[in-house]
Amino acid sequence: MSKKTTRYVYDIISIGDTSLDHFVQLDTASLLCNLDGENCWLCLNYAEKIPIRSLKSVIGGNACNNAVGSARLGLKAAFYSAIGDDEIGKNILKLVKREKVSLKYLLVQKKSQSNLSIAINFKTERTELVYHQPRKYNLPKLSTAKWIYLTSMGKGFPVVHKQLLNHIDNTGALLAFNPGTHQLLAGTKSLLPILKRSNLLIVNKEEAEKLLGDRTMGSMEERMVQLRMLGSDIVVITDGDKGAYASDGKKQYHMKNVPAKVLEKTGAGDSFSTGFLAALCHEKSIADALVWGAVNAASVIEHIGPQEGLMTKKTLLARIKKSKCKAIKL
Repeated sequence: MSKKTTRYVYDIISIGDTSLDHFVQLDTASLLCNLDGENCWLCLNYAEKIPIRSLKSVIGGNACNNAVGSARLGLKAAFYSAIGDDEIGKNILKLVKREKVSLKYLLVQKKSQSNLSIAINFKTERTELVYHQPRKYNLPKLSTAKWIYLTSMGKGFPVVHKQLLNHIDNTGALLAFNPGTHQLLAGTKSLLPILKRSNLLIVNKEEAEKLLGDRTMGSMEERMVQLRMLGSDIVVITDGDKGAYASDGKKQYHMKNVPAKVLEKTGAGDSFSTGFLAALCHEKSIADALVWGAVNAASVIEHIGPQEGLMTKKTLLARIKKSKCKAIKL
């Protein structure tokens, strides 16, 4: 009698850029906000040397954060990214290998630099300066995976989008989309082929507004309805201190943030998305997925950087049990 074969080679393949992130803790600055407090500007004295409290450098990038976080939550993970052949690239290779994420699709481009970002942390919030090295993307032939997680890429992303849609046609993989800066700047119209094929769309409130443009209106519940009209089966909107919202078109949920001793918020979005999608991979409900995402994010913001606080499945379930948190049906 033949052995039963596994349907998928991977539980998840993350696709997007990765980078070296420098975290700068800043004390000497000021905030300028409008009357409703919705829009604020970080202000520094012009043409002066500004002292900083601390500096820490870690490997990051949305795809790498998701792949590492998924592996820690018990999933068989791989990720596609293009990196340089510099010291940063070498460090990325070491990290990913240590986290038991497959290196099969990691492309090292000769004579190129790796991506870099500078996160300025002030009063627990961060402002990021992001550099994407120009890339010529070419998605390799991917093995079967239950989920593909597509996230932030540089300006050459349309090539990968087209290749990925072909892969989905051929394998039936489910698609989770968490768009990055360049993808959003390209406009909603250019993203429609991906949005229409997405099984899961995860964005923050500001990103949702960019996708909806003039159609942005009403409550968060109404915005989820508007986002689903773009094509995704499940939509999730995170809204900072107000928590997160999710809808599958039949039911809508809200999840408050899990109490945490906030040290630095970089990676909160990635860790939430990672926890949410990992829960779906483990056949959990949308309500449970919101809890997984919120708990994973709470752990990450108690550390500096996007990966140090990423949880294992065991520690995540223990914190869920201890906190007794749950999503509320709207």
